[in-house]
Amino acid sequence: MNNKEFIAELSRRTGYRSTDTQAMVRHLIDAMSDVFQEGDAVSVSDFGIFEVKKKMERILVNPGTRQRMLVPPKLVLGFKPNTAWKEKVKSTSRNVSIRRKEERPNGEA
Repeated sequence: MNNKEFIAELSRRTGYRSTDTQAMVRHLIDAMSDVFQEGDAVSVSDFGIFEVKKKMERILVNPGTRQRMLVPPKLVLGFKPNTAWKEKVKSTSRNVSIRRKEERPNGEA
């Protein structure tokens, strides 16, 4: 689902015009970005937690040249879904793989 499809679906579900829905989503993302800039986490109840994590400095080795390279530390955005969402995704992925296997002729993999 791309941004246009997402906004159209959200607009349909909420009853707002697409332009208003797009503005609300933009404001939500801007507000979350401000929180992340401060290094804080955003917790959405019944969904999960978005948080900024620091990846430590590390050494990589180029397998071709065996040259060692120092990778500096950096900040990355992480998401931790709540348990109910994890289970919902797991059960959905199981159902999709079962359906795909049933759709194949002779049950071939």
